[in-house]
Amino acid sequence: MGTTLAQTRPGLHAVRPALRWGLNHALPRGAMTLAARGGDLHSRLVVGIGPDGEDFWRLAEEVRRAGPLPRSRFAHVTASHAVVREVLASPDFRAGVAVGPGGPLGRLAAWAQADAPMGPLSPPSLLVSEPPDHTRYRRLVTRVFSVRAVQDLTERTREIAERLADDLERRSRTEPTLDLVPAYCALLPVTVIAEILGVPAHERDVVLRLGSAAAPSLDLGLSWSRFRAVEAALRDFERWLTHHLEQVRRAPGEDLLSQLVAAQHDDGSGGLTDAELRSTAGLVLAAGFETTVNLLGNGVALLGAHPEQRALLAEEPERWPDAVDEVLRLDPPVLLTGRVATRDTVVAGVPVPGGSVVAALLAAANRDPEVFADPARFDVTRSSARDHVSFSSGRHYCLGAALARMEGHVGLETLHRRFPALAVEAGGRRRPTRILRGYDVLRVSPRAGCVPGAPAR
Repeated sequence: MGTTLAQTRPGLHAVRPALRWGLNHALPRGAMTLAARGGDLHSRLVVGIGPDGEDFWRLAEEVRRAGPLPRSRFAHVTASHAVVREVLASPDFRAGVAVGPGGPLGRLAAWAQADAPMGPLSPPSLLVSEPPDHTRYRRLVTRVFSVRAVQDLTERTREIAERLADDLERRSRTEPTLDLVPAYCALLPVTVIAEILGVPAHERDVVLRLGSAAAPSLDLGLSWSRFRAVEAALRDFERWLTHHLEQVRRAPGEDLLSQLVAAQHDDGSGGLTDAELRSTAGLVLAAGFETTVNLLGNGVALLGAHPEQRALLAEEPERWPDAVDEVLRLDPPVLLTGRVATRDTVVAGVPVPGGSVVAALLAAANRDPEVFADPARFDVTRSSARDHVSFSSGRHYCLGAALARMEGHVGLETLHRRFPALAVEAGGRRRPTRILRGYDVLRVSPRAGCVPGAPAR
């Protein structure tokens, strides 16, 4: 009996993920591994960074010494604060790095992408969209996730932080050390963002699990097994999000996601399409806690390593907002981002042909000695700390910047006020992700001196 087209389709669908992995991970990683062996700077940054990410700083300084925008085999790369800001703001560059649409390879990539799960780097995500679409629905989202809305959330965030600190205090009576990541750093932002988006309390563990599993989707060069696990998590997340949005449409509440579903442009041109709504809600939900988990963990580790800075904050708690920006500057949750030149252009006197990739090292720009004096020093009194580019710049400046700053302030201040003798123990483990930087495990000892229910100063 002959084989029908319908019978062959399952096989074709099985080929697509393998092609996506090959084009987006296996081939680039193989090429960059060879280039890295020859000393190529950009390739060494992509494939030569160890699981703890510490090699990044050494390689970033090599990039800085090579000039404002050195050319590597596959991309230009920059550690310059001025160049990073210029590239991120320039209309000559677009977000997102992918196989071009032209030619056989481009057509093959488009075919392979046809059944890909929704992810943070796939259109119509805010991370990779450009005007006019980016402008059109960012305007709607900005109205919903405004600075005023974040200010209204501050007191509720304090309540959540105090409750989590109560739980830590109870556990510390019987457990000498605690892993702070699942017990506090993750729970605070996921609870806040879940309330913002109307996620029921019993489903927050699902959001936390799926968001964490999907985090490596930002990375290049995933292994086949990791790639399959990430795509499975993205599909599960999309299914859950579709169901949640259906619930919101049937029974809208006072949460911000209900407002986003109902939001319309002032000119009456309509709101977000279904795909835009799912993409935006998914990005806000995942990014709304994933990067803040890193911010809190990185902040606890830095303060644990600099007791004199922590003592200063105890004496002058009004400095906490500056301290959060100094954490974001020195050890940011996101190490780098990429842009593609849309036309031939010149940056810092360097010709950049259209189609060229520029890797903007955000974390390295935050340590540019031309902007930050003694840049490797952690100083919560640094007046220029807020000049960091950890929230990106230009039209893709992070929508959640105000929320992240507020949660960082409340989360770190509450924890250190409630546990004035908190000690960071040896054995912390960084996440294996290469774009996002944070802790998988951060063990702490509350020790003596915890202050149950102490009021904020």
